Amino acid sequence: MHYLTITWNPSEGIDLGFFMIRYYSLMFVVAFTLGWILTKKIFDREGIPQEKLDSLFIYMVVATLLGARLGHVIFYQPELFVEDPLSVFLPIQTVPNFEFTGFQGLASHGAAIAYVLAMLYYSKNVIKKPFFWVMDRIVIAVAAGGIFVRIGNFLNSEIIGKPSGDFPLGVRFVHEGIRKQEAVAATGIKEPSKAYDAIVHNPQFLELLNSVPFRHAAQLYEAAGYVIVFLVCWYLYWKTERRKQIGYIFGVFLILLFTVRFVVEFVKESQGGFESALGLLSTGQWLSIPFIIAGIYIMWKASKKPITE
Repeated sequence: MHYLTITWNPSEGIDLGFFMIRYYSLMFVVAFTLGWILTKKIFDREGIPQEKLDSLFIYMVVATLLGARLGHVIFYQPELFVEDPLSVFLPIQTVPNFEFTGFQGLASHGAAIAYVLAMLYYSKNVIKKPFFWVMDRIVIAVAAGGIFVRIGNFLNSEIIGKPSGDFPLGVRFVHEGIRKQEAVAATGIKEPSKAYDAIVHNPQFLELLNSVPFRHAAQLYEAAGYVIVFLVCWYLYWKTERRKQIGYIFGVFLILLFTVRFVVEFVKESQGGFESALGLLSTGQWLSIPFIIAGIYIMWKASKKPITE
């Protein structure tokens, strides 16, 4: 086994005694806060008043949570609408047992569609600017936020990669490979976090631990790709005149972000969906292709426009 591989056994979050701050939720707070700061700098430069930013923030939060959740259920788990409808909109599951799960199962493609719909309304009725003018500016914050959302997925041991074989940076996701009930049953420890710690650190459970394969850290690969997307969009806005060609930065964003998503899908475990019917590519890759094509068209059309003030 290569020495750079790691065994990932995360805690659920920061335990304050009376309340648990879950890492995944914390990453969303970081993403939205950073997005607000970045967009405020842009709006200050453009002379847009503060109240317009506040409205935008509300639209973005609602679009992210509602769109991403509905996107996941529609594209990957449509059976939840019938089997456990409360879990679609609430951070719980009621089948087979009631459990507080937090907001898990979020699809970036659903969030992207929700962003477009929300910004169509916002651009026309609130800020009264062209739709693509708004999108050119908010995608910088969206790319930055995406970095922390994927880090949150890693902390949650979700959206995992395929087995990595001899790849030197493999990660063994203990919580994904061993269910809570299995950990408790194997160790006799009723508290899952302590049961996982026992499995990881006690040689008595080495056989069970070794049954969990090392995998690609697909979440971190994607986060690294989003860093590049953010830097490119940030540079285009702040250091070039491309912001004056309405739609250009948005087009670049679509191409880069969904190309990253498309490529990472090759090392990501299947999340289900309709890929079994279409074959060849994963559901995430099929969903990424229209966004990439749209980005190419939007960027090409914008590049034909003259630089305007």
